[in-house]
Amino acid sequence: MSIAMTRSEAGRPARLFDLSQGRNLLGVLFLLPAAVFLLVFLTYPLGLGVWLAFTDARIGRAGVFIGLDNYVSLWGDHVFWLSVFNTVLYTVAASILKFALGLWLALILNEHLPFKAFFRAIVLLPWVVPTVLSAIAFWWIFDAQFSIISWLLIKIGLIETPINFLGDSTNARASVIAANVWRGIPFVAISLLAGLQTIPQSLHEAATLDGASGWQRFHHITLPMLTPIIAVVMTFSVLFTFTDFQLIYVLTRGGPLNATHLMATLSFQRAIPGGHLGEGAAIAVAMIPFLLAAILFSYFGLQRRRWQQGGAD
Repeated sequence: MSIAMTRSEAGRPARLFDLSQGRNLLGVLFLLPAAVFLLVFLTYPLGLGVWLAFTDARIGRAGVFIGLDNYVSLWGDHVFWLSVFNTVLYTVAASILKFALGLWLALILNEHLPFKAFFRAIVLLPWVVPTVLSAIAFWWIFDAQFSIISWLLIKIGLIETPINFLGDSTNARASVIAANVWRGIPFVAISLLAGLQTIPQSLHEAATLDGASGWQRFHHITLPMLTPIIAVVMTFSVLFTFTDFQLIYVLTRGGPLNATHLMATLSFQRAIPGGHLGEGAAIAVAMIPFLLAAILFSYFGLQRRRWQQGGAD
């Protein structure tokens, strides 16, 4: 009998190993279509873009390898550096405003309000509307002659002449930032609201019994517990804002005087209308370090989970 048990125990690890190998193979087979999709539609275009950045390719001509010449040319291009400044300003200002207003809106929607479900659905509308339609609407709102904002301010008596929203450099920058904030607030608000729903209410009740104020509860409970969600949400927000193209292209096409040109719009302008594919690809590749920095921000933000979960990730 002991011999039979020994054989049974000896065969059990082999069967478990075979089962484990079968599951691993099945997992690989399920992941294979996604891997092929990513390889074809993400890895290949990225690799092709990096290669084109080191060539003098033009539309209709393959081009030859020229090394770092495109980057040397961009180093002395004041329009490129202006687009870098505009992109950083646009991203930082819009992201901060979206986070502040989105968090404020999420805290309000997390309260016990009448018709709460209706208001949550309404908040999503700016995010659901296609970007081009939103840009066209803002193009009318910011029109130099028929702007509804200028009309209201004139009727109130605050101004005498219409505001040139998109024709002045400073006004144009502020206008495109405002349009981006309006579109991005719903994403931040709903995402943070989902995070707020995961915070145990018992923590707030215990803090209230201990005499903590509303600000103390927010600072010591809500904000620390929400930090991983904030890291992920703001990373996506920064990525979406930094690579924004449609909103800028429809509203200003980079004008006036390149005041609203972002790296994405300048890359498109140099590559497609301008025909310099290599130079346009070089500008696009120059965006990668900024995007990697946003991803690292998310990674280090997620490390706070170890503190929240007592050291376990």
